[in-house]
Amino acid sequence: MTDHGSALSGDWDFDPAHTRIGFSARHAMVTTVRGSFNDVTGRLYADLDDMAKSYAEVVLKAASVDTRNQQRDDHLRSADFFDVEKWPDIRFESTQIEEVEENAYMVSGNLTIRDVTKPVTIPIELIGVQTDAFGALRAGFEGSRRINRRDFGLEWNMPLDAGGVLVSEKISLEFEISAIKRGSDQQG
Repeated sequence: MTDHGSALSGDWDFDPAHTRIGFSARHAMVTTVRGSFNDVTGRLYADLDDMAKSYAEVVLKAASVDTRNQQRDDHLRSADFFDVEKWPDIRFESTQIEEVEENAYMVSGNLTIRDVTKPVTIPIELIGVQTDAFGALRAGFEGSRRINRRDFGLEWNMPLDAGGVLVSEKISLEFEISAIKRGSDQQG
């Protein structure tokens, strides 16, 4: 499909089974730990004729954090990090979406983790738009952005004997999004 513009305009819902919102962080100053959130919902509205009308919303259930290590996941759910009992959702709501190049967008908005909301801008690339095997129009997006976790109240750390800290302050957020256009699923 060469005309992404007309195909992209409209309402879209994230396909959670094919979407990954993840993160990576340095651990003990020498390795990288990766994780993701297994409970993701999101929607977007694209208006390529008037980008000011476009928006995106994403909600992650903080308790669904998964780093492939139960002890670490439980620690991330605790008051030291996400405090999922008090703040079950991590939210992003866009304030502006700009097309910066063909198939490349800057999505600015407010990211809320715990009780802290900060503005962030995330570069997102449109990977493609395609009708899937079930007749649904599907769009793929990818992007990443580094943030400082301490800006969002995620302060816990432990000094290492040789210098440095156990968990890096800089966290890379990773977005691999599959969205389905509303009303495009022919199976219905």
